[in-house]
Amino acid sequence: MDFSFLGFNIGSLNVWAVWILPFVGALVIPAAARVSKAGPGYVAVAFALVSAISAATLLPLALNNHEIHSQIPWIPSVGLKAGVLADPLAVLMANIVGWISFLIFVYSLGYMKGDRDLMRFFFWMAFFVGSMQLIVLSDNFLQLFFGWEGVGLASYALIGFWYRDKKKDHVGTEGRTVLGLLDYYSPTQSGMKSFIMTKVGDIMMLSGMFLIFAFAGTFGFKELASNTSWATAMSAHNLLIPAAILLFGGAVGKSAQFPLNEWLLEAMTGPTSVSALIHAATMVKAGVFLVARLGPLFFALAAAGLDMNQFFEVVAWVGAITAFLLATQGMVHTEIKKVLAYSTGSQIGYMMLALGVAGLSRQFVDGYTAGFFHLISHAMFKASLFMAAGSLLHVVGSRFMTDMGGLRRLMPKTYIFMWAAGLGLMGAPFISTGFWSKDAIFGAVYQSGSSWALPLFIIAAITAVMTTFYTTRLIGMVFFGNKSKHIEHLEKEGYHVHEASPVMWIPYGILAALTIGVGILGLAFEHQIHDIFTAYLASDFGIKSSVGAVATQSQNLLGGFLEGVNPLALSISLSAFAVGFVLGYIFYIGRFADPAKVVNSNIFFYAIHKFFLNRWYLDALINWTFVVGPLYVARGIYRYFEDKVMEGFNLVPEKTMAGGARIMQATQTGISQSYLYIFGAGILIVLLLLFI
Repeated sequence: MDFSFLGFNIGSLNVWAVWILPFVGALVIPAAARVSKAGPGYVAVAFALVSAISAATLLPLALNNHEIHSQIPWIPSVGLKAGVLADPLAVLMANIVGWISFLIFVYSLGYMKGDRDLMRFFFWMAFFVGSMQLIVLSDNFLQLFFGWEGVGLASYALIGFWYRDKKKDHVGTEGRTVLGLLDYYSPTQSGMKSFIMTKVGDIMMLSGMFLIFAFAGTFGFKELASNTSWATAMSAHNLLIPAAILLFGGAVGKSAQFPLNEWLLEAMTGPTSVSALIHAATMVKAGVFLVARLGPLFFALAAAGLDMNQFFEVVAWVGAITAFLLATQGMVHTEIKKVLAYSTGSQIGYMMLALGVAGLSRQFVDGYTAGFFHLISHAMFKASLFMAAGSLLHVVGSRFMTDMGGLRRLMPKTYIFMWAAGLGLMGAPFISTGFWSKDAIFGAVYQSGSSWALPLFIIAAITAVMTTFYTTRLIGMVFFGNKSKHIEHLEKEGYHVHEASPVMWIPYGILAALTIGVGILGLAFEHQIHDIFTAYLASDFGIKSSVGAVATQSQNLLGGFLEGVNPLALSISLSAFAVGFVLGYIFYIGRFADPAKVVNSNIFFYAIHKFFLNRWYLDALINWTFVVGPLYVARGIYRYFEDKVMEGFNLVPEKTMAGGARIMQATQTGISQSYLYIFGAGILIVLLLLFI
């Protein structure tokens, strides 16, 4: 029997609750702030927990390839309905968002303790999570777009949270310039930059949505998949690929992919809790989820005879370029949160690469599984790394790694947890989630059969070397060597550098432990995800899959697991880790060589270092092209055209009227005889004109 409550099907209430509860929490938080200063934090944590539990109740759906699709009337005049779609993809993503957000909220109780604007902080954090869950569980483009804009608004508010723009809240080095522009950003600048740059992608996405709607007459994902005549019609008009790439433009903006990647680095002006939330559970993962939501539909269209290769090639190459580009910058910067931000953009690039290659492959499910597995893996270790970095900033009082050093004895828990999470980012062999997810991506790229497979594989491998290097560098600079002068000064002033409070280290400790724990069982975990997506893609999109490498691997967990693993992909993965780790160890842990001397040893190394440090000059060029340049042009137009020409032209009628008025004024003598003479002269002139 079909029971309903307020229009909602009873069986789907937990699905609706996943995204509605965080919004309810956001509305309750201002009231809680009136009762207690600590109230907003506890309310936010409570609602985040209940939302995460609601998401967990949906896991049996994913495991058994079931789904809940519930709709209610929304805009009846045009036949639009609001709905939730809890299919295996959405259920897995909702749990990632829900549980990692909950841990970040708990961490925030300690990190934000004493801040004057706790109510505003937790309001926007809850709003952020609700918007992300709305993206994940929406069953149509239009409703998803409301969540899409919600995460954009929340990120703007939280990146610029410390809007008073104190120097300690800036990112970059004060006084440093690139191409004549300051490489030093305040929170308000950074918030606005993120908002505007992501809006470029949002406009593209909106255009793609309505282009598809014009042909399909629906925004619904299920409806678009069940009747693909709209795609055939669009392809006939050469509009299918443009619409798909426009939709991908939205993902490029939100996930900070090239060329809309520059906002992500300045986003570090927000509190570290915000950075963890943006990088691990919301915002940047929204773009990956969008591609994961649309990828199977477009691959199914390709299987039906429509050419979608260009779309998947764009996705793969944007991901590969971004992964390489941001990894190079992560190797040279000294701000700990910026290094982690570069890492996020780079790792998101890996995910995009995998999802793009999936569409170019004979085995779509292998690349699809690899990309999503890396999303899960990255969510765990990156949230842990950011929260641990927040503890370091909290204790040391500086965002620069050069102000740290020798902290492994002073902060032993954070040291251990950063190693564990860092090993996940490096892809440490056989014991970390990062190894299995990256190896799956390498295997999917190499075995895709695409004409682009080799160059994409080479870029992925080089990026892996750099990733391991900059992660080892980060840990070495922070925890090894001697104490920095900054720490020595703090100790002389009587300040004792100590471990963060348990409410802070327990959340990132849990995620660090999961990074290793799940990593040890990584092959079985990957196999489970592979099975879930195999069934999901076959039932919902008709995408068939033979027994892939993952299935073969899982049958040989002990001793024989190398059977079914691509030997080249595995050897490259192991070699990349070894090379990157050894180089990082030599320079930053063992301190056998001074990296500054190597950089300054010849002009080539110096130029490369400066090029990477200046962010390939992309940020400066974007500022010159779209901000500074247009302002110069606008000011020039005002000064030399509007002020001189237009204002000068406006003076002509003014002066003419003023001159005429003076002439008329001169004729007004006030003497009656003068008026009679003029009147008589006028009559004579009229008569002469009549008789001539």
